[in-house]
Amino acid sequence: MNSADHTPRREFIRSLGTASLAIGAVSGLAAQSIAGKNKESAYGKPLFNMSGYAAPPLEHIRVGIVGLGGRGTGALQRLLKIKGVEIIALCDLRESQIAKGIGLAKKAGHKPDGYHTDPEAWKKLCERKDIDLVYILTPWHLHTPIAVFSMNHDKHVFVEVPAATTLEECWELVNTSEKTKKHCIQVENCCYDFTEMLVLNMAQQGYFGEIVHGEGAYIHDLAELILGDRFYQKWELKQAVGKMGNLYPTHGLGPICQVMNINRGDQMEYLTSVSTNDFTMAQMIRDKVGQDSSLREFVGKPVNGNMNTTTIRTVKGKTIVVQYDVSSVRPYTRIHLVSGTKGAALKYPLPARIANGHEWLNEEEYKKLEEKFTPPIIRKIGEIAQKVGGHGGIDFLMDWRNIDCLRNGLAMDQDVYDAALWSSVTPLSIASVADRSNSVDVPDFTRGNWKTNTPVDLSLKTGGNTVVLE
Repeated sequence: MNSADHTPRREFIRSLGTASLAIGAVSGLAAQSIAGKNKESAYGKPLFNMSGYAAPPLEHIRVGIVGLGGRGTGALQRLLKIKGVEIIALCDLRESQIAKGIGLAKKAGHKPDGYHTDPEAWKKLCERKDIDLVYILTPWHLHTPIAVFSMNHDKHVFVEVPAATTLEECWELVNTSEKTKKHCIQVENCCYDFTEMLVLNMAQQGYFGEIVHGEGAYIHDLAELILGDRFYQKWELKQAVGKMGNLYPTHGLGPICQVMNINRGDQMEYLTSVSTNDFTMAQMIRDKVGQDSSLREFVGKPVNGNMNTTTIRTVKGKTIVVQYDVSSVRPYTRIHLVSGTKGAALKYPLPARIANGHEWLNEEEYKKLEEKFTPPIIRKIGEIAQKVGGHGGIDFLMDWRNIDCLRNGLAMDQDVYDAALWSSVTPLSIASVADRSNSVDVPDFTRGNWKTNTPVDLSLKTGGNTVVLE
């Protein structure tokens, strides 16, 4: 073959290279646009700093619950155990779930009204004047709309994770909470896990030295459940279709952010994210569609990859790794690794362990540290929480603590900036993956207040009047 024969091939290769550069440029511009639109300067100064804010006390808290699936029914049962709470209204599309919820409430002496059938019936609940707190446990796409509507109607909000699914929604939560001075609390139960709270207390008392790195995850084989009937109208599968990133970051990320004082002394600066292809879910859909016709609409559509790994760098030069995988055959883990200049902690694989040298401390040494550093809230309510239940008691511990803060006018352990920042990892990871894992800036939802905001108070003072009912 002579040199002339190479010319068409060279031109073809050159054209491919030009096309690749063009695609990369478009993808890069898209990622820059996503990050650029959310720089804090584009949103002006904060209207009010909700970090450390203590709302006027509410001795008697009147609650409306929106969403009565598994999570919602569990939340209802927990709230019925807390003194000072009155269940005023329940909302769900399914009349059967409303009837079940009203039955549970009546047994505990409550008389809630029910809202169902109408997809926007939740608005009627949120508009009521006799409700102080709206607890939102719906599919993800409704979290922000209901939270914003509730705050604009003079309600505090507890919202399931993730609190938002887009950066625009994250900012909407922040701006609405600041404008209304209503709490928007993402109910991240893993922040109230007994081990995570022990490690947080140890970190705040300097046991690990300066924390320089943390790792968290949500790795949980849920493929069969996601494709089954557990999630109403397969809403979680719909979330996974056509997206590639970390869709559920907060369980692993939240406790690490608290340990590293993110939003309260340090701030995320940028992240990079990489995902595998999907090697299981699309095939499972094809295999199961014969037995479940509701899966037909998902056949042939791209599904989120099995594993996403997102690496975050903070303003102070520290790093966080957070992973997400709900479709691989692996044992459950949230990892929860904390690494400091004087020591480290690791929760998974169980049992949890602590180190202050080259090897993990033995069980006896761990027990001594546990006795010394167990936070006051666990000493006060931990045993009762385990009896009430909810992921081993952490759900009840979380609800009890949040209700106690509202009843006694105390600052909340989490705030709207945490809800927005932790949730923002989803759209930011999607943007990074789409841009060949290039870095994406993380918005500062505190708009500079992270420099002076104080860390979570692990003395966890309580009003002492929020008791657990029989």
